[in-house]
Amino acid sequence: MTLGLDLTGRVAIVTGAGSPTGIGFAVCQRLGDLGASVALTGT
Repeated sequence: MTLGLDLTGRVAIVTGAGSPTGIGFAVCQRLGDLGASVALTGT
C-alpha cells in the first residue's frame, strides 16, 4: 500500500508493540518504512 507520506525527521511513540505478530509491531514497521524514528513499548 502506498500512502505517499514522508515521515523523515518525525518521531513516533507506539505502545503495545510487544508481540512480533501483533498490530502494534506492524505499525512500528510501517512507520519506520515511511522514515520515522520509532520508540516502542511492549510487555
